[in-house]
Amino acid sequence: MNDGFPVTNGHALVIPRRHISEYFDLTQDELLACDSLLKQLREEIILSDESVAGFNIGINAGAVAGQTIFHCHIHLIPRREGDVDNPRGGVRHIIPGKGFY
Repeated sequence: MNDGFPVTNGHALVIPRRHISEYFDLTQDELLACDSLLKQLREEIILSDESVAGFNIGINAGAVAGQTIFHCHIHLIPRREGDVDNPRGGVRHIIPGKGFY
């Protein structure tokens, strides 16, 4: 599914069918299914957009982690060369000033 507020073009969501509030409530079978779907989406995105050179995978678990929709979902965010000035640190930039090391 496409994200309603995409961070980049092609930003997708993997949403388990069973209603659970967060990632840590997934069963082993659900984890494997989500992983398989992430890999499938990655391949589809790469085949449809040659500018994609990397990905971020994001999960917000809990309100203090920024979760606003309390149904587990996993973000697959395509990245392109030059989409930010300095990508080093990636998801570490969630906490301002902590991404660069």
